[in-house]
Amino acid sequence: MKFVDEYRDAALVKRLAGAIARTVTRPWTVMEICGGQTHSIVKFGLDELLPRGVTLVHGPGCPVCVTPAEMIDQAVELSARPGVTLCSFGDMLRVPGSTIDLLTARAKGGNVRMVYSPLDAVRFAREHPEREVVFFAVGFETTAPANAMAVLRAQREGLRNFSMVVSHVLVPPAMRALLGAPDNLVQGFLAAGHVCAIMGTGEYGPIAREFGAPIVVTGFEPVDILEGVLRCLRQLEAGRAEVENAYARVVRPEGNPAARAIAGEVFEVVDRNWRGLGTIPASGWSLREKYFAYDAPRKFGLAAPAAAPAGECISGEILRGLKRPFECPAFGVRCTPEHPIGAPMVSSEGACAAYFRYRLRARSDSAA
Repeated sequence: MKFVDEYRDAALVKRLAGAIARTVTRPWTVMEICGGQTHSIVKFGLDELLPRGVTLVHGPGCPVCVTPAEMIDQAVELSARPGVTLCSFGDMLRVPGSTIDLLTARAKGGNVRMVYSPLDAVRFAREHPEREVVFFAVGFETTAPANAMAVLRAQREGLRNFSMVVSHVLVPPAMRALLGAPDNLVQGFLAAGHVCAIMGTGEYGPIAREFGAPIVVTGFEPVDILEGVLRCLRQLEAGRAEVENAYARVVRPEGNPAARAIAGEVFEVVDRNWRGLGTIPASGWSLREKYFAYDAPRKFGLAAPAAAPAGECISGEILRGLKRPFECPAFGVRCTPEHPIGAPMVSSEGACAAYFRYRLRARSDSAA
């Protein structure tokens, strides 16, 4: 990958941390709403470079972490049906449903296949016309265009054995829900660069103005993230609430119109349940009526999923910044990356898993 070293430059990171320290005069709470940013923050210890009183909250920006258990249950049920192959990205295989995950379903005889692209699932359906192939379509605005393209490709090729379980979620409605909550602690956001690369920045201005919360679009490397924090804190200190693009090498204000058009052709906005956060109005995408032939739950007659109980996992409190991963009584004891009880532990980008893999390991190594 090109152009990485300069965004991990230790001297520049140190200068940005110093600029942040000189800027801050009072406590502030900023949320990054991207699992990739959470991963980098904990991996590189960026939150530990910030002045005392500046808190980074690891928000609901990891699609693995916010996919609700009932959607996992639908995928598990389909994988067990005779003649059905359930295709999924690898990061979804260990996400727990209300009873088991997809890896366990495969061990019990379910036909679960890991793919790297939704078009891999389309190709598998083409090559195996005797099987029903279901793709588990999850993610934010970033992955929606490719998933929509898979539907269009299947339609163009006349594939009747391809369908999807769709669990897409949208970032701006979640930000509104977080800021509007009575127990909200968040005063500013670092927005996800890859989401904005698709959708642009137009939806964020009204949110910033309505709630008085600055929103800074950032990338994923240490320099990107600290520059985003600095810009956000400068706005907060000055009493401003604007949208800034600190990731201009990738993000344009208009985003990617072609990708947006593809997603908008296939998907429509619906209410969506988020793991740990509950149902957020108009916060997801589902297949439009003209593409119902590719809607797997409808095709196979699955009942509408009922929200699964949260159980012991405190992911909702973690994703809102009310608690930290290590405050969970199950963290690292009954809930580990190998045996999770909740989705935030599963993904390498999720807050719990990132803390477990990097922060606790670093402390263990230093103690040794």
